Amino acid sequence: MIVSLIIVFLVLLIFIIDWIPKLNTWQSRVKIGQFPSDIDWQNKITATSIKWLHQTPTIKLTDNKRLIIIDILKGNYKKTAIQHWQQAALVLGLTQHIVATNDEKAREKVNAFFETIFDASGNWKTPPKEIDSVILAYALFNCSWIIQSNYKPAYDYCYQLLLHLKGEDGTIAYRKHNPDYRYVDTIGFICPFLMTYGVVFQNEEAVQLAVRQIISFNDFGMLPNHNVPCHAYSVKTNLPSGLFGWGRGLGWYAIGLIDSWKITPNNHPDKERLTQSVLSFSAMILKFQNKNGSWNWQILYDKSQTDSSVTATLAYFLASTASIPEIAEVSKNAKEKAIAYLKSVTRRDGATDLSQGDTKGIGVYSQEFNILPFTQGFCLRAITS
Repeated sequence: MIVSLIIVFLVLLIFIIDWIPKLNTWQSRVKIGQFPSDIDWQNKITATSIKWLHQTPTIKLTDNKRLIIIDILKGNYKKTAIQHWQQAALVLGLTQHIVATNDEKAREKVNAFFETIFDASGNWKTPPKEIDSVILAYALFNCSWIIQSNYKPAYDYCYQLLLHLKGEDGTIAYRKHNPDYRYVDTIGFICPFLMTYGVVFQNEEAVQLAVRQIISFNDFGMLPNHNVPCHAYSVKTNLPSGLFGWGRGLGWYAIGLIDSWKITPNNHPDKERLTQSVLSFSAMILKFQNKNGSWNWQILYDKSQTDSSVTATLAYFLASTASIPEIAEVSKNAKEKAIAYLKSVTRRDGATDLSQGDTKGIGVYSQEFNILPFTQGFCLRAITS
């Protein structure tokens, strides 16, 4: 009798654990995209971004939807470690919002967040070991109300971290244990930081590192004659690896390129080279924008699932290219279509939905589409640019 009860209890427990996430997702999508006004929508987006900055949702490691308890017991269900790139996106979005609205409450929340990351001497409380965290240092750079020299020790640490990952080809590896590949993610993670660090602290070597990372990827990581990035390329063979047209890969490239371009002084000798890259990439992404304003997780296959993470990052990219006279109008129109799509997939609590889950490796992509703090931050960054 007792054994039977235990078995029934375990079956019920497994059933509940499997179905709670599904039920929660289902109920959260009721009346999705229905907001009284754009202002109400933006307020919801902002409030959720502030909330998530201090209580960042964990991201699932697995796409498994059944017998989830096994993944939980193995430690393979969610990432317990806070992901700095998720928080960095939230800070970037909130910073743009603060600049646009002078929201003092949001400013206080951002300041309080950084107090948990950096100590009074401007060092990291917990020094990062991977380059994913460098984008958080870049987000700090974007806080114009902060005295940047106070955090130079943390910035110097990040710069040295990148130099230790520099290969013989003069570009930065994504991971120390995988020195032979250059990931598209790295363009977004490090290039804006390197460019800002170089300009602020007058370090031309850092500027050249950013430029070389972008130009090398243009040379070896793009589909020839089409400017569509692949996931990575090998520095040994200069051959691409992974999927051409991976949506969030486009997003990472877009972030790294456009922010590096904006930071580069107009009189710098590499400004025109970066401008041409911006124009080429802009022309490419416009070809693959869906009628509803979105982009798919696999842009070269129009039947693939739309992805809010690539849509938010490319909306921000287009908001920035609207400053270039020859493409200003088309960029503005495409950005507005993308923002309309993002509004249509925002849950009633202000969380932007339908973002592709975390990538497992080169060529191994999640088929889960849910909330993602990264998307939330860039959605806010796009609508306030």
